[in-house]
Amino acid sequence: LYSAYVLMVITDDHSNVHQSLKASNVYFNLKRAAYSANPSSVSSTHFKKDVINKLHQIGISKQLQNALALETSLHKERRPHSLQTYVDRAQSVWEKRILKSLNTMCTELSVSLAHGRSKADQLEMRANWAELSDIIDPTRLESYRPVYGPKDFLEVVSSLSNPNLLSHSHHSFWGLVQVPVNVPSLDQLRHRFAPLSLSNPQSGLDDDAFDWAAFRDKHLRRVVAAKDYLISQAAAAKGLSVGSRGDVWCSALNVAVDDVDRMYYNQLKHQVILHDLMIDNVIVKDIRLTAVNDDFYFVFEDYLYQTLLVFSRDTEVLKLCDSECLLSLKGYLRGKLGNSDYSVLYPPNGVVPFHGFAMLLAPLGFLYTDPVTMFFVFRQLHVRYFSYLHSLSLNENGIISVSACFESLLSTLQPTLFLHLRSIGAQPLKMAFKWLMRAFSGYLESDQLLVLWDRIIAFETNLILSVLATGIFIFRMNNLMAVKTASAAESIMSDLSTIRVIPILQITLTNKLFSIH
Repeated sequence: LYSAYVLMVITDDHSNVHQSLKASNVYFNLKRAAYSANPSSVSSTHFKKDVINKLHQIGISKQLQNALALETSLHKERRPHSLQTYVDRAQSVWEKRILKSLNTMCTELSVSLAHGRSKADQLEMRANWAELSDIIDPTRLESYRPVYGPKDFLEVVSSLSNPNLLSHSHHSFWGLVQVPVNVPSLDQLRHRFAPLSLSNPQSGLDDDAFDWAAFRDKHLRRVVAAKDYLISQAAAAKGLSVGSRGDVWCSALNVAVDDVDRMYYNQLKHQVILHDLMIDNVIVKDIRLTAVNDDFYFVFEDYLYQTLLVFSRDTEVLKLCDSECLLSLKGYLRGKLGNSDYSVLYPPNGVVPFHGFAMLLAPLGFLYTDPVTMFFVFRQLHVRYFSYLHSLSLNENGIISVSACFESLLSTLQPTLFLHLRSIGAQPLKMAFKWLMRAFSGYLESDQLLVLWDRIIAFETNLILSVLATGIFIFRMNNLMAVKTASAAESIMSDLSTIRVIPILQITLTNKLFSIH
């Protein structure tokens, strides 16, 4: 009762927030504190005041405050969209396509979706958990392939249209996105990303300015010590130092790993050791095709296995993710096909990895050496941002809105460039889609990627990806205007290793081109 009252006092009428908090570690800690509290320390006449004071005394008020702020932002009221039913139907068709791909692979390879590991395999995996790369047999993976990739998903996104809208009546006839979603104007984006204005010093641009760097580092030490969700978000808006980024991200994402979290991770790890899922091989193959072949991320190979295999078993993702971003693929016990009493969600976390999925995790290797912390940070990043980039959703963070925002912004700022690329068969979104779907991981230099992700966390939106993609096209406009073929345009845009994120964002938001060294 004590714990329930605390939540009701603080969340008021936010029933969704209340229910989410009741399923969290915060509620567990509140109950534990309530059982150990002395009833005489809380009076009936000043109950609310005494409860709040007690929260401060037991050191849980900050934890509750962070959880409340995070859950409130996750449960922002969304207005129903007239196209929601149509997009839901398209998502269902897409799921059937993914399911067919999985079943075809199983049939071709004569494997099942899941089976128990042998005792010998269990012992070997348990003994080599910290170095799983040592026991992976590359020959076993040769026949496995990605379930789908950015090119496949772009086909689905570009095929969507409003069946009740004439094609010539919507501005997106220039580009590939035909769904009439509302995207912010340039002025709205400038207002939203005001901390990126030229008048504000930025980490990732002004790091060599001694006075600014010294002031920033001193400020960030206070931010890390505060462990406050909102303060950490505000700090990330102007970028973070290398030394503070891991801690500030944890606070901004409300990740505070405790013994309960470590026990939960070990339970999921145990499930990985007991059961071999076909999707495990897809995950391992993706890690070896992408992160292991990357000059920056190959050293984190074992961390990636320890995180993504565990992530695939995490059914909490189903509760935390927006329902629009979850697949509803089902597996059945052998001989029970079609019988709902013997069906299970597959994979358990509802996430079928696409080609390059591992790259959404790989950059965290620079921030965390503890796989448990890496797992919980990645789960929060996926739930809040990345899940929207590989599912059909009308959410602002969804790939449809992010793609539409990119096309709208580029056609507004540089219509001549847009039409030129379109005329030679080089639709800008075809070149940019893989950047957006992977949040630029694997395309930008690692330090620049983390600078970009600072701002995703700070502004709580994927639309910053649209702004950056637009800026890159503008920055390379002179070269693009000179080419006559789509292949030549793609060649110009294939290497982003020289791109510096903050100047490009400022170019786009101010609509002023200046030299970047």
